[in-house]
Amino acid sequence: MKITFWGTRGSIASPGPETVIYGGNTTCVEVTLASGRTVVIDAGTGMRRLGDSLVARDGPLSIHLLMTHVHWDHLMGFPFFGPLYQSHALVTVDGCKRGPDSLRKIFSTNYVDGTWPITFDDLKAHIRPSHKLLRGHLSLDDTLIESHMLQHPQGGLGFKFTEQSGSFVFLTDNELLEEGWAGSSFKDFVRFCRDADLLVHDCQYLPEEMEVRRGWGHSDLASVARLALDAGVKRLFVFHHDPWRTDEGVARIVERITAMLHDSGSATVAEAAREGVTLIL
Repeated sequence: MKITFWGTRGSIASPGPETVIYGGNTTCVEVTLASGRTVVIDAGTGMRRLGDSLVARDGPLSIHLLMTHVHWDHLMGFPFFGPLYQSHALVTVDGCKRGPDSLRKIFSTNYVDGTWPITFDDLKAHIRPSHKLLRGHLSLDDTLIESHMLQHPQGGLGFKFTEQSGSFVFLTDNELLEEGWAGSSFKDFVRFCRDADLLVHDCQYLPEEMEVRRGWGHSDLASVARLALDAGVKRLFVFHHDPWRTDEGVARIVERITAMLHDSGSATVAEAAREGVTLIL
């Protein structure tokens, strides 16, 4: 299993000289399964470059797109996704309940004076909805993909990929709370992440920033470090970097988490997700 980050930023794209290391594009992650199948998580602005890469590769364009939720920063790259304009492409949309419908509405002319110059029906790819992950899990070849409710306004889903080579948990736009919505308390996330080889988790804020941001659906570094410790994950990658967070600020978050892990005697390794980086399990 290979995991490639095409967009790591949260809330709004933030390109510029202060975000060149960790990237300014919003959420889009490519997961290449052991079978070679392509799974994409979310359709943020990083999806444009991923689409160009997929179109340039040899082989069929068959893609599973898993949507965590349908806030704008996770949708805005979809109209720029190259495979949508290829007649031989198949895009299966799974994940959160409103994912397929929300991707279609991006192209709607019913808002303001239209939101996009072409319609959804003009797209050449075969786009089909699926709702298997709403029922808890999806099997693709020899990979098991499980879902978990997120603690985020209007809800959403996180995902766990399990293969022979290891397990990868992806939880973005998730506010770690002792008592969250049904099934989304801190202890529930510990169970979902237990012994994962790789955990990618939302870490948008500092603890000292949370007082005025509580309820926004994002986590602070202390909560994320505690989750990694309690779940016994091997590698932690912080994700969904705040749009105002500079590269230096992201690096400091990693330093603080690393110190917490070290002080607790943990062997967990902490890093920050960077655009263009590929991890192999």
